[in-house]
Amino acid sequence: MSFTGKYELQSQENFEPFMKALGLPDDQIQKGKDIKSISEIVQDGKKFKVTVTTGTKVLHNEFTIGEECEMEMLTGEKVKAIVQMEGNNKLVANLKGLKSVTELNGDIITNTLTMGDLTYKRISKRI
Repeated sequence: MSFTGKYELQSQENFEPFMKALGLPDDQIQKGKDIKSISEIVQDGKKFKVTVTTGTKVLHNEFTIGEECEMEMLTGEKVKAIVQMEGNNKLVANLKGLKSVTELNGDIITNTLTMGDLTYKRISKRI
């Protein structure tokens, strides 16, 4: 299954408490909570390019399944990570105490971020 496509955020759960726990300032959290971000994914075999645009903020990450890479977090911090694929529709990465699971089902992509006992869930639809 190919992840390639553009996805618009439809809903999210626990945005504010999760962003606070990450250390984002309140003004950034308030600005970002109602913006429908657009995620663009380009998959070429095991290589991925992911661009997430939220208002004026653009987050860009590239990785190859199973190889160490540098990824930019929501805070702007760059961390080393290895992204693994489970089955043919799930990407899993551990970034500095944060677990990211991205699952594709048809035209719906669900991204779940877990840090300790806090979970932040984003559901986006292919556009």
